[in-house]
Amino acid sequence: MQSPNNDYNATSKRGWFTRFLDGVEWLGNLLPHPITLFAVFCLFIIFISGVAAYFGVSAVDPRDGETVIKAVSLLNAEGIQRIVTNLVTNFTGFTPLGTVLVALLGVGVAERSGLISAAMRGLVMKAPPRLVTVTIVFAGVISNTAAELGYVVLVPLAAMIFYGLGRHPLAGLSAAFAGVSAGYSANLLIGTVDPLLSGITEEAAKIIDPTYTVGAEANWYFMMVSTFLIAIMGAFITDKIVEPKLGKYNKDEASIDLSDQSSMDPLNKQEKRGLIYAGLSVLVLAGILALTVVPEWGILRHPETGDVKGSPFLKGVVVYIFFFFAIPGFVYGRTVETMRNDRDVIDAMSHSMSTMGMYIVLVFFAAQFVNFFKWTNFGTIFAINGAEFLTNIGMTGPIIFLFFIMVCGFVNLMLGSASAQWAITAPIFVPMLMLVGYSPEVIQAAYRIGDSVTNVITPMMSYFGLILAVAARYKKDLGIGTLVAMMLPYSMFFFIGWSVLFFLWVFVFGFPVGPAAPTYYN
Repeated sequence: MQSPNNDYNATSKRGWFTRFLDGVEWLGNLLPHPITLFAVFCLFIIFISGVAAYFGVSAVDPRDGETVIKAVSLLNAEGIQRIVTNLVTNFTGFTPLGTVLVALLGVGVAERSGLISAAMRGLVMKAPPRLVTVTIVFAGVISNTAAELGYVVLVPLAAMIFYGLGRHPLAGLSAAFAGVSAGYSANLLIGTVDPLLSGITEEAAKIIDPTYTVGAEANWYFMMVSTFLIAIMGAFITDKIVEPKLGKYNKDEASIDLSDQSSMDPLNKQEKRGLIYAGLSVLVLAGILALTVVPEWGILRHPETGDVKGSPFLKGVVVYIFFFFAIPGFVYGRTVETMRNDRDVIDAMSHSMSTMGMYIVLVFFAAQFVNFFKWTNFGTIFAINGAEFLTNIGMTGPIIFLFFIMVCGFVNLMLGSASAQWAITAPIFVPMLMLVGYSPEVIQAAYRIGDSVTNVITPMMSYFGLILAVAARYKKDLGIGTLVAMMLPYSMFFFIGWSVLFFLWVFVFGFPVGPAAPTYYN
């Protein structure tokens, strides 16, 4: 019997898909940095607004059938004055900025204390051998709460665990990478990505409805269920497709000494005690929060209606993220002695903020682009004309979301940053699909599918190089084609399975994608 061919490089280089991805990589490398891209877009919007205003580009508001919405020039004296006087407030008033930073202050304490890393190790390393794959994918998905931690900690750990079990280490790596990256938007908890995306969605929705608000919890129900779908699908793909294709591992292929498995040490007694105390603090916090929401007299219910919808509870989700990470993080840190006093907490928060320098710069330019786009009325005009076109061709049903998810996935191949991609596409697609009749919450949920599933096959993803470097430890001649070929089944199956779940959840069963999140916009 012929042994399985594990030389992906030999086969993938001749494949059409690999050549396609080479083209994507080449095109992606031609693009400037996302920050530069936003700066260029801002200049382009200013210039094209002058041209559009000169030629009288306009659209009739379908809401009353009378109001003519005209393109507004930013190239004249009035436009320049508006830009100069609002440059700072565009930045400081940009919704995602404050929410993401506040959430990260809490996550930073939990991460710096070692809580998240210990919880991840405890979850994965204590899993029964039969459940180790699904546990790794599941841990990868929930690791997104702490941003990049999954890439840095879990992916290398998963490869080591698989090797320690006598399985192919690249199969463990691919399982973790699939959970962390292809399942990027799914999560049991509301993490830092939720306020980031919801803030951009809210800004885009205000093009049509200036009073519309989108909370960080907007997609929580759907993403919570998606976590289990991704975990099950990821485990199945790993065990039935990827690992059999990889075949039996030959340790001679490694570029490192595989005898060193020190990072696989189990949790010690102190770390276990720290996790118990941190868990108890979470229960106490949850109990206190429940007292403010569950009873009819709860102080965080809506002050006028008494409902949860539109209440301070939902509007303040980011605050809860902060406390639910910061307090257990400090409790854990005190127990294991990684944090002794308030100074250590402050240092942890400061460190988390220091990692956000690039994001803050990106937000500055993204905020200008979003506001310039709104001032010109381009978003409204494109949305009206786009919605009219879709109506004329009869594409207003749920099938429109399949094409939308595909577009998002394709754009993601060339623009790896979720915030940058959504800041560019949201001002166009959110108003357009709102006019067709769908809510911003549902539109955002569909976007998150497309944005996630192609992460693992694009070299433009910011951590792709890191994953490639880790994989090369176990297969020294491994290249981009090898990694892409290994991850492609996840991308394909996640796209199909996650899209099916979306259609069943939203349009068959009619479930809301999040608390008080409508399906349709009227």
